[in-house]
Amino acid sequence: MFDIKALLKREVEKKLIDVDDYIFMPERIEMALEGGKLNCVLNSDGRVDIFYTKQGVTEVSSAARKHPYTPFEKELSHGIYDDIIRDLLKAVNKVLDGKSKYFHHRVVPIRTPQLPTSTVIKEDSSF
Repeated sequence: MFDIKALLKREVEKKLIDVDDYIFMPERIEMALEGGKLNCVLNSDGRVDIFYTKQGVTEVSSAARKHPYTPFEKELSHGIYDDIIRDLLKAVNKVLDGKSKYFHHRVVPIRTPQLPTSTVIKEDSSF
């Protein structure tokens, strides 16, 4: 037999749980993790952006909100996004552990020319 009530109930639940229909209060949670800085950002459209920075190297990943009715901090504390964070840590550490095939010596950044210390610039106060 065909159960119309169950079918309608599933359709209503599906519409209620659709994250695209909600606007979330943006949240940011920061913490130090394994010598770097982890930022987890909940955007107003329900997308979660996770940033990990260590020694000047930054890696970013995004995920869809997994449990829209659960507070964002509780999702993080229960490890919902731990797989994404683990992948970010691996990617940053891989970059930091890597060696260049072409740059064997330290690369010196280009500096802008500075005025010699003996040069004095006088201001014209007649304006």
